[in-house]
Amino acid sequence: MDETISIVLFSGTDDKLQSAAVLAAGAAALGRPVKILLQYWALEAFKAGNVAADHGLSAEASEASSAAVAARAGKGNWAETLRQAKELGEVDIQACSLSMDVLKLEQSDLDSLVDGVEGVASFYINAGEGQILFI
Repeated sequence: MDETISIVLFSGTDDKLQSAAVLAAGAAALGRPVKILLQYWALEAFKAGNVAADHGLSAEASEASSAAVAARAGKGNWAETLRQAKELGEVDIQACSLSMDVLKLEQSDLDSLVDGVEGVASFYINAGEGQILFI
């Protein structure tokens, strides 16, 4: 069961970041390699010093679900979940080179969770025949 799970992480809201982190940790725990490509608003969340900040919730979150997410906040955030996923298995996090150019970012601007910068073509090649999820 070594088929790669690839995640395109576009959103930078805490609920979607946590969702991607949980999916990555689950796949890593099962021994599946994980490739994450950070685009646009996800990159904002991965800026150095920004991973612990409040990134809000997606527009579709109701008041009740917002309260449930807030209650869980003290139990670790998405960045901690991703760090644990990296300890569990092969989790590679890459920043999209086009998004980096548009946002005028350098790799040194990003948190150490980010392993490098790659283009979309490289992401597809590295994804191989595995599933690609878009969040």
